[in-house]
Amino acid sequence: MSPRDSVPRPPRDPRARAPAPAERAPGVRHGLARVLSKQGVCSRSEAARWILEGRVSVDGRIVRDPEFPIVDGRHVVRVDGQAPASRPRHYLMLNKPRGLVTTVRDEQGRDTVYRCFEGTDLPWLAPVGRLDKASEGLLLFTNDPEWAARITDPAHGLEKTYHVQVDRVPDAALFEALQAGVDVEGERLSARHARLLRSGERNAWLEIVLDEGRNRQIRRLLEAFDIRVLRLVRVAIGPIQLGALAKGAWRPLDAQECEMLAPTGGR
Repeated sequence: MSPRDSVPRPPRDPRARAPAPAERAPGVRHGLARVLSKQGVCSRSEAARWILEGRVSVDGRIVRDPEFPIVDGRHVVRVDGQAPASRPRHYLMLNKPRGLVTTVRDEQGRDTVYRCFEGTDLPWLAPVGRLDKASEGLLLFTNDPEWAARITDPAHGLEKTYHVQVDRVPDAALFEALQAGVDVEGERLSARHARLLRSGERNAWLEIVLDEGRNRQIRRLLEAFDIRVLRLVRVAIGPIQLGALAKGAWRPLDAQECEMLAPTGGR
């Protein structure tokens, strides 16, 4: 008998739960709510509600755990007894009005960007990135999670262009400082490019280009120089321009525009 065999083993805890077959199975696993979201069926939060309501089954059995592990290619998932249809992919751009929240539902009852899609026959679409309530302009939507992930990936390097009205007329030193950057609460904030568009006696419009979209980045950057933002409009994402699209209006992106934003070679 080897020394290893002579070492006594602790008794097995009878309360320990053996892994379920889905947990032991090899393959890529995702939570059930995430699987439905990735298929473009609904948002992840909406999927979680469906699951908790008992509307979703896995291999014929109702599952009420949104994190229930699903193994790719091994489980049959149904919603209300029906297999989620392989829905056509949709890609569109919206000119977001000021005052709308970029979310599906708002706990405070505020209007959301989905108000702009009321009365259409569009399927559920998710925003690609965000614009805060006070901001306006170009916002992308899709039910293609892989395409959205390529756009929001920092390594993709898509520039985002904003026109910003501020409460003063800046000088050349400010633009140099914005591009050099400043530390705000331990975070380095900077603009890739910044220039003057036009000015009046008391305020001015700037063009600011970012190579990433951190939360309230432009507002926090300008606040560090004691400058208040009066309006903030996103006018371009990469090569896609907002153009003459009316406030609150949307239009589909064509195949060329989709490829320009997220080349399939970048998968």
